[in-house]
Amino acid sequence: MLQPLRHSLKDQTPLYVFVAVLFLMGVVFGALMVNALTLEQQQDLSRYFGDFFLSINEGGTGFQPMSYWEVAVLHLKWLGLIWLLGLSVIGLPGILILDFLKGVLIGFTVGCLVGQYTWKGLLFALVSIAPHNLIVIPALLIASVAAISFSLNIIRSRVLLGGSGNASRPFLSYTGLTLAMAAVLLAVSSFETWVTPAMMAWVTPMLGANAL
Repeated sequence: MLQPLRHSLKDQTPLYVFVAVLFLMGVVFGALMVNALTLEQQQDLSRYFGDFFLSINEGGTGFQPMSYWEVAVLHLKWLGLIWLLGLSVIGLPGILILDFLKGVLIGFTVGCLVGQYTWKGLLFALVSIAPHNLIVIPALLIASVAAISFSLNIIRSRVLLGGSGNASRPFLSYTGLTLAMAAVLLAVSSFETWVTPAMMAWVTPMLGANAL
């Protein structure tokens, strides 16, 4: 599994740059979306965050961390969708959309926290969103590049070479790399399940005055 990863990192730098820029564009777009919210939507968000942080502080039922397998399955579904889209040429735009959407979700969430709680919201984002995503995002981007590369290989072998190329080896390499990323996501899911909630509970009292 390590050999496909080394090959991917070495020979596909332009694709990595493209996918990373697309993801960052999604983050910026998501953050800018916060400014487009109406006053009523901002008030609804404020109430939601207030109830959420109050529940964490008081240990209420409103804060129920997901189980390990719920977190893991969520990540694996995203990875599996990327893998499936990479198997067909028509799925290539879908991979790019997923990467952009992932950036939008993170940018919007962080933007909402910062917009509501300024530097305290940023601190909460750093402990609740950033740690596991420092591993999750690179893993998904590596899988995305592998999927794009495999789709391009299909185009090259089936269209440009008239179907004379052998797809079995690229497929095994592509699937092996995806399985390696799945193992990484399974590992980081344990951190997200057991460590992240504790870090959130540690930081939340700092937002207490704003949340109430």
